[in-house]
Amino acid sequence: MAANRMCPNCRAFVEPSERICPYCETELHPLRRKAEAVAGPLSSFIPDTHFTTVILLAINFGLFIAMLLLNNKLGGDGSWTIGGQVLQAFGAKSRIQIVVYGEWWRLITAGFLHGSVLHILMNSWVLFDLGAQTERVFGTARYLVIYLLSSVGGFYLSYLMSYSPSVGSSAALAGLIGAMMAFAKRTNQSIIWSFYLRWVLILAVFGLLIPGIDNYAHLGGLIAGFLIGWVAASSQVNREIESLWKTAATVCCLVATGALAFAYTRIVWAL
Repeated sequence: MAANRMCPNCRAFVEPSERICPYCETELHPLRRKAEAVAGPLSSFIPDTHFTTVILLAINFGLFIAMLLLNNKLGGDGSWTIGGQVLQAFGAKSRIQIVVYGEWWRLITAGFLHGSVLHILMNSWVLFDLGAQTERVFGTARYLVIYLLSSVGGFYLSYLMSYSPSVGSSAALAGLIGAMMAFAKRTNQSIIWSFYLRWVLILAVFGLLIPGIDNYAHLGGLIAGFLIGWVAASSQVNREIESLWKTAATVCCLVATGALAFAYTRIVWAL
């Protein structure tokens, strides 16, 4: 049985199949309704509580496939690992590129890129799980703001503290963990706090044991997610505030789309 979904307007828990909140009459799945017109019958295979997360996963996998194709075109060995040249071309976080050439858009694009098939599969598994939980609690608009700004916050701290290039959605994932911990604190739910604290410990262990992990990005994402989640978990929720969150989510999505589009034009120009 699917878990209940929280109404983003009145915060009441309702059945995931509900299209309109029975308590405040807010439409619960506007993005899915619009997407169904495009995706047709295929959209029925995507659970409501994972729909936005599936879109994010599709973007990540689409970019990974594009990087694989370019990697092989440039003489790659045919493996499932992306070379540094291709990662740089697609927008990996690089302090030198940001400082010398002013390519601040890399703080955005880096969160959608992955260096190997194992990298993207691990992050995708975590995102599919945490994404549904976070969206169910905060609603789609807040979820997108948390995800995108946590990713930028993570790579910004990494930019300040590390010269090493880095990529991955784990900064955003750390942000989702931070947001859920903030929600637990705001609502005094110690069980939820303990559950996500274990996720923090898992991130820390992986960061210490596996070489090449950008721990600064994880830390920055966690801090950014907690701060945004603290604001997003406010009990003062009404239609005006929800409208502001939807506007913020739209702006974040447009900026992210612009950054990815700019990276694409750079790749086409370079080739």
